[in-house]
Amino acid sequence: MLPHKKQKIKSMDLQGRIKLITAVQTFGNNGFQKREIVITTEEQYPQHVVFEFTQDKCALLDNYRIGQLVKISFNVRGREWINPQGEAKYFNSLQGWRIENMEVAQNQNIGMQTPPPIPPAPPADAFEPTNNYGNNDFDDLPF
Repeated sequence: MLPHKKQKIKSMDLQGRIKLITAVQTFGNNGFQKREIVITTEEQYPQHVVFEFTQDKCALLDNYRIGQLVKISFNVRGREWINPQGEAKYFNSLQGWRIENMEVAQNQNIGMQTPPPIPPAPPADAFEPTNNYGNNDFDDLPF
């Protein structure tokens, strides 16, 4: 039998536009705080994904507004709950730990990559019209 190895779920990122940011919620006697944000992905079939930011991470959402394009770094959390009938239920949550404004990043990248404007080309000289359409002079063109 192989020894059991602990597996760690890696952190992930998801980009989208902010659809909703909730107010800070406080739970229990210990003052646990949670704040949720919903982003809508920009793909063929957009997804509305909810993330939770907890404790000191709640403040990270203060400077963001609905409609902004952001990238959220998050961890996947899973837990088991046993209901009163003794049945196990499983829940997942996406716990955010960083949020980045992608509009600023895109504008900076665009500014660095935009080449200087190309000046307009001078007008081309017009060719003189020809009337030699039926001329049977020899030419060496292959068509």
